[in-house]
Amino acid sequence: MFIEICPLPHLLTHFRFFITLRSIEGKYHSLILFRLTPTSDDNVQANNHIYVMESTCPHLGAEMSHAEIEECETSVVAVCPWHGYDFDLKTGKSETGLQTCTYDVEVRGDAVWVETPTDGSEWRLVELRHVSEDFADPPPAHSETTLPEQQTTSNPDEPVVPLDNPPRTLMEWAVLILNTPHPALKVERTREAVHLFRTGKLTSIGNKSKNAPKPPDVPLRDENFLKQTVDPAKVKSRKNRAVMLHALANIEQWAWDIMARFGSKHPNLPPAFFSDFTKMALDESKHFSLLTSRLSAMSPSTPYGSMPVHASLWESASITSNSLRSRLAIIHLVHEARGLDVNPATIERFRRAGDAESVKVMEVIHADEVTHVTSGHRWFTWACEQEGGIDPVEAFRDEVKRGWRGDLKGPFNKEDRERAGLKPEFYENLKGELGYEDPKEKAVPAKIVVGYGM
Repeated sequence: MFIEICPLPHLLTHFRFFITLRSIEGKYHSLILFRLTPTSDDNVQANNHIYVMESTCPHLGAEMSHAEIEECETSVVAVCPWHGYDFDLKTGKSETGLQTCTYDVEVRGDAVWVETPTDGSEWRLVELRHVSEDFADPPPAHSETTLPEQQTTSNPDEPVVPLDNPPRTLMEWAVLILNTPHPALKVERTREAVHLFRTGKLTSIGNKSKNAPKPPDVPLRDENFLKQTVDPAKVKSRKNRAVMLHALANIEQWAWDIMARFGSKHPNLPPAFFSDFTKMALDESKHFSLLTSRLSAMSPSTPYGSMPVHASLWESASITSNSLRSRLAIIHLVHEARGLDVNPATIERFRRAGDAESVKVMEVIHADEVTHVTSGHRWFTWACEQEGGIDPVEAFRDEVKRGWRGDLKGPFNKEDRERAGLKPEFYENLKGELGYEDPKEKAVPAKIVVGYGM
């Protein structure tokens, strides 16, 4: 069986693409597509120039998006960036004896079709995203080559890579970033950590180590950036564009926390989990950079950090700090899914105001957030399988009743929710029953700020 991926011209913009497929049974496969440049006058549409394989190495799960492509006498191979294992792009075989799954590609007319996995049925394409040459695949943060949307101003007194005890594992980087107050330095360290992880400079996730560092209860924030925290009710009615951009920039950064907080608690988490959430962390830093850059261009007198923010979202992070399944349900399948509902109206509001640049930024963010909810659904269903194959819908509704306060409010963006795996039976007619015996004794401090300015 084959599934249509996209029109061929769509692939001509980049050379590598992430592909995520989901079956009707709820199984996921993460694939990587390589489009090679023809070495002769061969037509670029020839099938032998497009290859698809599993996105992670079967050795230790390294992401293959940064694999080196080498031509041998009789084949073309992808070489894992971690330990140099090579895999034939056509057969998946390695000289080491390992083998990965590869999938046939057919170009039918103007469309690209890819063979589907055999362990499921009715496969659906839920993500096709290029391995970006400008941000998602950045040069090291200390590189002199920086694109405009990447430009940040970090603390000049603190290098991106600490001189003393530099992080050597992904877990160490995660905790360092959570403990970094300066928002721009957070962004730079995120880019550096993900780049090192993808290119094989970090050969260990570090979640199985007995000495894995512990994340902070509350990520640090720079008091020079965010000086005012207020009750959410005092800012919810403020709808001018600068305030909206400022608020959107502030409600970021869940990915590093979920990796650091639950990685060592669940040593059986597969490497694909960390690939998904490092990609999400990079998206979050990209969103922050895009939003703050747009905010500065729109309102130079009110840059990021000059407006009030509220702290309501970190309450959910604290409440779910002891359960991976709860964290995935409340943060990624309630909070982030709610973003799918409200983003289209926000985009339309910017469009009506004639703000085409903000529309472009919001469209990028919305597309990324569909994939974030997809990752939440993928790993929530995985957690349900690990707990004896419990029903994900029932488990989700139970988590919301215990960890959410009030109704899940519509209107719902059913189309994008379904793209991400959330069918209506997950969220319709659902009300959280979370409450406190004494409203003065909440589980979290009243003034915690969520975002890169934490």
